[in-house]
Amino acid sequence: MTLYIFLISLLLLSLLSAVASDDASFQKLPVPGKRSGPESFAFDSTGKAFYTGVSGGKILKYTPDKGFVDFAQITKTSTSSWCKGVFGTALAKKCGRPAGIAFNPKTGDLYVADAPLGLHVIHPAGGVATKIADSVDGKPFKFLDGLDVDPTTGVVYFTSFSSKFSPSEVFIAVGVKDASGKLFKYDPATKAVTVLMEDLSGAAGCAVSSDGSFVLVSEFIKSNIKRYWIKGPKAGSTDDIFSSSVSNPDNIRRIGSTGNFWVASVINKVVMPTDPSAVKIDSNGKVLQTIFLKNEFGNTLLSEANEVDGKLYIGTLTGPFAGVMKL
Repeated sequence: MTLYIFLISLLLLSLLSAVASDDASFQKLPVPGKRSGPESFAFDSTGKAFYTGVSGGKILKYTPDKGFVDFAQITKTSTSSWCKGVFGTALAKKCGRPAGIAFNPKTGDLYVADAPLGLHVIHPAGGVATKIADSVDGKPFKFLDGLDVDPTTGVVYFTSFSSKFSPSEVFIAVGVKDASGKLFKYDPATKAVTVLMEDLSGAAGCAVSSDGSFVLVSEFIKSNIKRYWIKGPKAGSTDDIFSSSVSNPDNIRRIGSTGNFWVASVINKVVMPTDPSAVKIDSNGKVLQTIFLKNEFGNTLLSEANEVDGKLYIGTLTGPFAGVMKL
């Protein structure tokens, strides 16, 4: 069985296993157009609309009154019929596959780490994304994943899950316990991309603290979260074990200015996902709350938990819907 067939099989399993929930506080927002995998969320300045990247290279905008509408695309071909459904997943190198996304709150620009195609930026009006970089120091990106924007400076931080394996080889990377992931920094003022951390084991997500003093980086394969200090007396140094209490952490999102974060957790047994959960941690890595989401998401691969205005927005890597839960 080829890896693409395996990924398609996993996608079909996710569609079948996205069981209905009897929790009245939980709502499903189905992704339109035979797309899937609303992996990460970015909220505009009003806090009422969110944006998410899906399979086939589209960025969708969601508002309660209109639902999902097209906002932007990674490539010119992202809107074609070839980029829909399982074909869009298989043709990610042509269509694009947005992973981490976040707004610069001061400019309104939306930054996107596209897994196979590199770092992009989207104008506030939407449209086709502009590629910023697909390599650093002459070395092409293989598999970008998480992204966040420093709310104090506008500097962009993003990760590569692996520098050896592509998104279509993710299960190989996990199986061999790859440790070639990296944390990058992009400064819009200088337009330079630099490497901040190397030798990360599945660097899936990252999140900057509300005061811009540090950035957290998840190591999915090691079930570990590291902290890189941006400023202060420890600037440029790393806490190798910020938290090891979250199993297979994916995306990390700060909760406003509270100093706390939500982490998407997948407890992995023989690669297949079980017991997806959202875990809240504080600025010291202590677990404050865990919300188990097996009933809502079944075997769907959880990717993000993002809190805004008393609601938790929950993303998936392969599922056909985004979840919203009242807290």
